[in-house]
Amino acid sequence: MSDCLFCKIVSKELPSYKVYEDEHTIAFLDIRPVKAGHTIVVPKAHCADFVGADDACLQSVLKTTQQVARAVLSATGAEGCNITTNNGAAAGQSVFHLHWHIIPRFEGDGLAMWSQAPYAQGEAEKIAENIRTSFLP
Repeated sequence: MSDCLFCKIVSKELPSYKVYEDEHTIAFLDIRPVKAGHTIVVPKAHCADFVGADDACLQSVLKTTQQVARAVLSATGAEGCNITTNNGAAAGQSVFHLHWHIIPRFEGDGLAMWSQAPYAQGEAEKIAENIRTSFLP
């Protein structure tokens, strides 16, 4: 896609701090990192998001994400990492090309996770049933 930021990085129209590349994927540093070493992994072929990706795309990008995460942990000395993708604008996706964030983490690093709350009485049963009956062919 001609207006896709990550497609432009893949085609080298835009520069990046590339850390890994193979036939199907590329990984590069996020230019606005949450933590130093924050890396983005993308498929080279354009795919808008996680739920729209085909099996081959997911297999290659997840394999690369695991390899790159190992390298990020080793290179940064991080004690852990968050590996995440945002799917859709409501979830915070701002570049509509499937991508995974690898964010190195250290104990007490100040990065807060989202808030959590228990289900109301009977709510878990209802949402679980709705999910069970919503699988697409």
